[in-house]
Amino acid sequence: MSKLRTLGVAAAAALTAFATNAEARDQIRIVGSSTVYPFASYVVEEFGATTNHPTPVIESTGSGGGLKLFCAGNGMDTPDVTNASRSIKVSEFKRCRDNGVDDITQAVIGFDGIVLANSKRAPQFELTREQITLAVAAEVPQNGKLVDNPHQYWDDIDADLPHKEIVIYGPPTTSGTRDAFEELVMEAASEAMAGYGGEYTKIRQDGAFIPAGENDNLIVQKLVQNRDALGIFGYGFLEENADRMQATVIEGIAPEPETISSGDYPVSRSLFFYVKNSHKGQVPGLYEYVNLFMSEKMIGDLGYLKDIGLIPLPKDQREQQREAVTSQQQLTLSQVKEQNR
Repeated sequence: MSKLRTLGVAAAAALTAFATNAEARDQIRIVGSSTVYPFASYVVEEFGATTNHPTPVIESTGSGGGLKLFCAGNGMDTPDVTNASRSIKVSEFKRCRDNGVDDITQAVIGFDGIVLANSKRAPQFELTREQITLAVAAEVPQNGKLVDNPHQYWDDIDADLPHKEIVIYGPPTTSGTRDAFEELVMEAASEAMAGYGGEYTKIRQDGAFIPAGENDNLIVQKLVQNRDALGIFGYGFLEENADRMQATVIEGIAPEPETISSGDYPVSRSLFFYVKNSHKGQVPGLYEYVNLFMSEKMIGDLGYLKDIGLIPLPKDQREQQREAVTSQQQLTLSQVKEQNR
């Protein structure tokens, strides 16, 4: 039971399901990122409809939760693929290796932007990464030292910001979106801010920042109910809810496909999935699914996934990623270290 508590509710449920169905492995099993989930779900449905294989089972467990399950071992009670909205960490790669999962292929499927969004029935926010950090950080610099964050309203941070209570619904600690937010917003801002003395990523727990689980639909529901609140999720999910939600302009740049793919939007990232190559030959159709996901039909400039919010990689990068997957290129520790610099 302690192992299930460590994994978290969603990941524990997935682990229980895998253990229950460990012997019935005619279906591909996929876990991981809530951000990648809508894209992977589309591929899963297409795979089930156009091949003779059963429709894969897919669960949204968060990037961290998915990698815990994926790295648990090579048995048929472990997932074949895990999705991630950030690169695998060095510690996760070493855990995989320690458990015998040492033949992994990494696939980059495209770009995504992390957005702060609010209801279209409220004024649009314009913020900097420094202002966002001062809103969510557990501690802020004051008079040369760090103090517990006293900011309750946005105009406590900057008089030009609205007098609205700081309420931000965001992802939990198991989420790749949370990891990327901490890195691309908080680390980037705090490194340049006097008083922090380096990277700072500790998020306040006094109620201003509210972890809303791995279900981004729940965040949207909260934003509809509370027009003053902001929510953090991937650009693709913003696209799905464009009739109700609007994105915050960050440092003068709005999240759009062009600004995300060019890197001009300051909170953009790559999206991934990881394949357990030891399961090839044991799980029917595994690489047929993987190759379908990496096809132009899915991730290309005119691919289906672009229609639901995926920002395609440039053509030469797509071809490189497709070749890496087709050849089952083995991910190495040096690659992981380079990606996490």
